[in-house]
Amino acid sequence: MIENIPKQEHAPRLHAARLPPSEIDEFLDALDACHAGTAPAAPLDEEAAALRAACERARMLLAEMPPRSQRDAAQKCAGETLVHLSAAATRDFFRRHAVALYADITAGGTRSLRVDDLLWEAAARLPGILPSEAELEEERRSMQQDKDGLEISQGLFVSQVMSDRASGLHLIRAMLRPKPDAMAMLDAFVRTGRADLGTIRVEVEGETAYVYIHNERYLNSEDDTTVGPMETAVDLVLLHPGVRMGVLRGSVVDHPKYRGRRVFCSGINLTRIYQGKQSYLSFLYRNLGLHSKIYRGILAHSFADSLGAPMDEPELTLEKLWVAVVEAFAIGGGCQLLLVVDYVLAEEGSYFSLPARKEGILPGSANMRLPRFVGERLAHEAIMFDKTFHADTPEGRMIANRVVPRSEIDQALRDCVANAIGSGMVSAGANRKAMRVQAEPMDQFRSYMATYARDQAFCHLSEQLVRNLERHWNAKERKL
Repeated sequence: MIENIPKQEHAPRLHAARLPPSEIDEFLDALDACHAGTAPAAPLDEEAAALRAACERARMLLAEMPPRSQRDAAQKCAGETLVHLSAAATRDFFRRHAVALYADITAGGTRSLRVDDLLWEAAARLPGILPSEAELEEERRSMQQDKDGLEISQGLFVSQVMSDRASGLHLIRAMLRPKPDAMAMLDAFVRTGRADLGTIRVEVEGETAYVYIHNERYLNSEDDTTVGPMETAVDLVLLHPGVRMGVLRGSVVDHPKYRGRRVFCSGINLTRIYQGKQSYLSFLYRNLGLHSKIYRGILAHSFADSLGAPMDEPELTLEKLWVAVVEAFAIGGGCQLLLVVDYVLAEEGSYFSLPARKEGILPGSANMRLPRFVGERLAHEAIMFDKTFHADTPEGRMIANRVVPRSEIDQALRDCVANAIGSGMVSAGANRKAMRVQAEPMDQFRSYMATYARDQAFCHLSEQLVRNLERHWNAKERKL
């Protein structure tokens, strides 16, 4: 995703945008001072100082121009050149130093940090290279079309961490641990059987916990307000000693077209993306945290960890069966959830889709998982050519286990729960692990996330994404 710009074109592209010649020279000199990557790596601090100088001068030049959406053709070319040259230098720096930096921050793997905490600690050590929380909060005031890619370096860092087997597996394990807020809420949840997380609510009935999505204004879409609470809810369900399975279901919405009906999930909140309010980090939370915990369970027990721990598949995970109830539709991230649960119950007339091409982003881990359900050919058609899977068709039944009329969905869910609970479920976790080990080994997931972390950062901050949202979503007219 990093454009390979011939060196002889660097200066002409920048001068064409009428940028100050002396500042262009300073940037190019700073870029030349960055380690070329072919010689033995210099000390981290030495290379970081050179890279920081180049990145800071690139940002100064970007600030000399109008916001990205208001630039003329020459200025847009110059802006893309600055972003891509900085990204290429940053990528090369992390190729040499990300693994050692990860080992240092985690004290040889004895500290388990969530990906956000990892990035904030790394940013404190590499100011000017990785953005701080405060810098990203300031950038969030801008529309997506005016952002120049501050989050790209986060994707490049996480990608290199994931590219290394030991550090990548360690970060995956860290993200499988329960969130602190879930641990703080657990006693009250066990006592009351209820948890209100705002956009997500959990209710325990018997030995089953029901997780309801309550983002009704946006047809239960995914965004920064739902992903974190939903992961917390999953933690609570998995940690509750009296709960044996979880159910994911959408709430009743008040939208004119669906008023009085339950809706499962309309995918990512595109309005928040367009208006610059959706973080890149949420993509990592969802795949490494929420979806991974549903699929793999959680590491609920303390144990001595290290970067060399032989734990490709953590056998200490606590996992339970999950059922998803699709009413109306499961779009985007909603469809991705169907690929990590154990059973999908859908109402007649519902459908599943992955419109990531129209949005300009990657559909989470669906590129890796969907072919296991529908085959390579249909997966390509769904992701590249907007194919929709209607639940009550043979192709839809490759994803849905049972499809019933809307009037029968509640009874069908009761039957499903009774059948699962009544079977004893002694071997549920063992069977899930046995199937997962051959279907998606953790090392395969790690390798996929190395690609995903990098490419999603570029897609999330691309001009094409903005154009797609305006063309397919009428994004200019929508309000938060």
